[in-house]
Amino acid sequence: SVMKLSIVIPVLNEQDSLRELVNRIREVTTKNSLEFQILFVDDGSKDRSWGTIVDLASEDPRIIGIRFRRNFGKAAALSAGIEAAQGEFIITMDADLQDDPKEIPNLLAKMEEGFDVVSGWKKDRHDPWHKTWPSLFFNWMVSWATGVRLHDHNCGLKAYRRQVFDEVRLYGEMHRFIPVLAASRGWRVSEIAVEHHPRIHGVSKYGFTRFFKGFLDLMTVYFLTGFRQRPQHLLGTLGLLSFLFGFLGITVLSAWWVLSRTFAGWEPIHLHQRAVFYYAILGLLLGVQLISIGFLAELIIASHRPHSPQYSIADQTPREK
Repeated sequence: SVMKLSIVIPVLNEQDSLRELVNRIREVTTKNSLEFQILFVDDGSKDRSWGTIVDLASEDPRIIGIRFRRNFGKAAALSAGIEAAQGEFIITMDADLQDDPKEIPNLLAKMEEGFDVVSGWKKDRHDPWHKTWPSLFFNWMVSWATGVRLHDHNCGLKAYRRQVFDEVRLYGEMHRFIPVLAASRGWRVSEIAVEHHPRIHGVSKYGFTRFFKGFLDLMTVYFLTGFRQRPQHLLGTLGLLSFLFGFLGITVLSAWWVLSRTFAGWEPIHLHQRAVFYYAILGLLLGVQLISIGFLAELIIASHRPHSPQYSIADQTPREK
């Protein structure tokens, strides 16, 4: 069967791998009778990546190149490629030859089981320990916090139905959380184990600092997927807990202060000498601030219509004309 397929590939200084990657994609798609297009997005490369993309596009009209004026990040590159894509299904993959194009039919076969997003899982990963160990912990943390159980949230090799991106918007570094964002809208998410190859060209674009950025993005995703339409449920709960701690602390200290001066034999206490007194005041102030921010967030949501609806419709019955 012929299947319209768009393969979106962000590129950053990968001049040595692009032609080989295209050859592998052609081999796989020809063998499996897949109609395809390749969209290379040059994310501010400093080498000859763009020149190679131009040459490839002149040789094959199914290859499209998009060049950024500077480096805007992987999420921006994916967003630009997806916006220009024409396929019913979208495959994303990296340009460094570590992702194997021969996995494309396997991803599509999994989607035919009724899934909307299929993520690759680099089960046997060929990366140094300082990338794999933090990645293991990060993937466990994302799965635990979001409820979307994937072994490899950050794998670049993924397959999507085109309609997913009508509801999921990419910005910042949210590309690694597309399955989580899609699942929060009701799209079905799965994964398959994929082959991962050692890097033979170029250098890795990711360092240890990615872990900290990923943790901050995870907090953002957790808030957006769980409390986007009801921020007071999170902020208000934290505010009430903080206010309750401060209120109980002040109440107990105040009662102690009065009793120590009422009954003979009790040593009078001085509140300003008690560290817990300042913690209690801080708890009161923080609680009031969090609750106030929650009210402001609710007011913004109530006053401004969201860009996307709060629901996702899978199907409708026919309507009479």
